[in-house]
Amino acid sequence: MLTQTNAQVSQKPAETPVSDIAPAYRERYRPQFHFTSPRNWINDPNGLVHYKGEYHLFYQHNPFGDKWGHMSWGHAVSKDLLHWQHLPVAIPENPAGFMIFSGTVVVDSENTSGLSNSKNPSDKSCLVAVYTAHSGSEKPQKQHLAYSNDRGRTWTQYARNPVLDVAKKDFRDPKIFRYHNRWIMVVALPTEHKVSFYESADLLKWTYLSDFGPEGKTDEIWECPDLYELPVEGHANGLKKWVLQLSTQSSMQYFTGDFDGKTFRNDNPKETILRLDYGPDMYAAITYNNPPDNRRISLGWMNSWQYPDGPTSPWRGAMTIPRTHTLQSFPEGIRLIQKPIVELNALRTNMLSMKNTTLEQVNAMIRERRIRSKTVEIIVELEPKSAADIGLLVRKSNSEETRVGFQTADSTLFVDRTKSGDVAFNPKFPGRYSTKLAPVNGRIKLRILVDWSSVEVFGNDGLKALTCLVFPQPDSDGIELYADKSNVKVFSLDIWELQSVWKTHSKAATSAGKKPKAK
Repeated sequence: MLTQTNAQVSQKPAETPVSDIAPAYRERYRPQFHFTSPRNWINDPNGLVHYKGEYHLFYQHNPFGDKWGHMSWGHAVSKDLLHWQHLPVAIPENPAGFMIFSGTVVVDSENTSGLSNSKNPSDKSCLVAVYTAHSGSEKPQKQHLAYSNDRGRTWTQYARNPVLDVAKKDFRDPKIFRYHNRWIMVVALPTEHKVSFYESADLLKWTYLSDFGPEGKTDEIWECPDLYELPVEGHANGLKKWVLQLSTQSSMQYFTGDFDGKTFRNDNPKETILRLDYGPDMYAAITYNNPPDNRRISLGWMNSWQYPDGPTSPWRGAMTIPRTHTLQSFPEGIRLIQKPIVELNALRTNMLSMKNTTLEQVNAMIRERRIRSKTVEIIVELEPKSAADIGLLVRKSNSEETRVGFQTADSTLFVDRTKSGDVAFNPKFPGRYSTKLAPVNGRIKLRILVDWSSVEVFGNDGLKALTCLVFPQPDSDGIELYADKSNVKVFSLDIWELQSVWKTHSKAATSAGKKPKAK
């Protein structure tokens, strides 16, 4: 949760929040299968938790306008992580003088906190949120607690807040999980390039355990940490590793290693930098607590602090497609794999499927069938042969295109958005973003998700990811394969149009919210 300038913080609120009711989800650039709030500013996803059949998405939100300020927790719920029901602001900015920064929500299934009011002996659970209370750039950031006994619809502030205060002005973004009958918190020390670990029996009193860092990328602040354990796929002896991921102001990094309940130890040399995403527009991603099927699912903010005020209205900011995380072993070490959730497949309508063909034949078929779309999923496996530069053009017209390419000389996967549409709103926006991607058996495999204002690329079954915002004209909806030589082989190609998740979206609730009661 990056703190913005004092000028933005001092933005005066209206007497009541701007309504969250949107007339339609068809505005120019409005994502059709990514989450956006009906109106106004959003950034970090917060408190991701599954509880009683619902995925909850809380998020940093300004109920009063489309710029950063008046940070509160917006709220939506879903059965499938794609179709969302908007709910009123869950935890609003406190009139006493602090904003609600990023944090976590856990299911306190055993009522360790004593905050559940359940009369059901077989269900003692309640939802507990721990978040950073921010009172100003020079004042200490403290960890506060709120709780809900009605499935997250209303929240009560804990009367003895804060639950953790170490008198530091940069101390934020707690993530909490259950570990061997204890609660573990990982929280960021942004300017020190560290995270701290704490433990608690009841979520109310916390004891310091250890620090990790500085390691990896240390030239920018650290925020929004997450820590979780995953099996290493295909490992004969059932090896498991812990993943520590965090945001670094302009990107995200992760570490793999071991956690013994007190200390995290990195598997790699401290200088090693492993990135979650090599595009410019994936930040503050965290994973869901209490998933029903033990999948590790993440959601990130699809925007950048380099140019946060993009050309969208009446909303500002979006979330990435939800991604499943797994670990795989490679000669260079254990690496994180990210793939779009399988639920996305339900949005597909088939447009084209071809195998063992040529690039020219694919493009001829695209022209013959007039295949064009602003919401599309493409899975393609290519063998470059003698070509030096191959790839796809999406959101294409005579004057606009987003280029997803691969250069064989240095095994580089890239996204070039310099001609993607409106790139003039901020000089830092246009650019070319790349990462190394080694071919497998001489081939590369790309999965590309295109929405009305974004392109997400997953290389070689999720080993590398690049996320980029784009703002093309509505009629820039063409698709084309390209190469600098004619002997490129297309082993397989599937193109699907993706249906909008907002066709029958529920009428959104207003952002009006009262200050939670203290208990």
